[in-house]
Amino acid sequence: MSGSHKVEDLSRYAVLSLVAGVVVLLLKLGAWYVTGSVGLLSDALESLVNIAAAGVAIVALRAASKPPDAEHQFGHGKAEYFSALVEGAMIVVAATMIIYSAVERFFTPEPLEEIGLGLGISVLASAINAAVAILLFRVGRQHGSAALIADAHHLMTDLWTTGGVIVGVLLVGLTGWDRLDPIIALLVAVNIIVVGVRLLRGSTSALLDAALPAEEVDAIRDILRRYQGDEVVIHGLQTRQAGRQRFVSMHVLVPGSWDVARGHDLCHAIETEVQDTMPGTTCITHLEPLEDPRAWEDLHEGHQDV
Repeated sequence: MSGSHKVEDLSRYAVLSLVAGVVVLLLKLGAWYVTGSVGLLSDALESLVNIAAAGVAIVALRAASKPPDAEHQFGHGKAEYFSALVEGAMIVVAATMIIYSAVERFFTPEPLEEIGLGLGISVLASAINAAVAILLFRVGRQHGSAALIADAHHLMTDLWTTGGVIVGVLLVGLTGWDRLDPIIALLVAVNIIVVGVRLLRGSTSALLDAALPAEEVDAIRDILRRYQGDEVVIHGLQTRQAGRQRFVSMHVLVPGSWDVARGHDLCHAIETEVQDTMPGTTCITHLEPLEDPRAWEDLHEGHQDV
């Protein structure tokens, strides 16, 4: 027994991220052009990665929204994790480009020009990124979208980059120490690498069929305990997540004297409550007789107690 749901196409939010990325890139290139700051140039290079990542997210989100078919009978939800993996890798690539440019400028420092204008343009670019990132975080968490959350993280790292660069350029203008510009860029690059590695680790874990978060598993257990009693035992709980799709399975043990209809009604009630409580869940129950010793055996250690 099971129940499924239609996955909403969220690619329009990735399209918004793509458009915003193009605008931000143009602004940052303008800031670099008027100042000559390697920090601002590195910031612009990361925006190129943002644009590419948004394009990947569009493809992944559209793929994830496709209904199950003969070749993908559990849907296409994991496509979002590939997007998150690509974005994590791109973040690391962006940081590498920043490090290269910063090291080169450290050994051949150059004075900056039109600092006030360049910083003003960078602040405007940051405001656009912040607004889009907040929206993507909200929608991504609401729908459990790994691709949108990854894109939001990417934009937030861009904000950190721009913030660090702005501080560096401002301090260069105040102190006249030109090497501070590439030093700040290097520090920001290290932070970006840390974020990218975390994103890669999280996406890799999800691709390996990680269980649902502890708080969601606890919510499922609370539901199942309400159905347990002298005649009903539920055990062998398993959970996994694929993008915005959740999968839950369990063994439901009832007296062998029950007729099929009564057992079916119980399983249907359990599945319906789980799915209503946690939208986007496919719930599968396996009905077994209490009297059969085999019904008390879990298939492997991956099963959880209720």
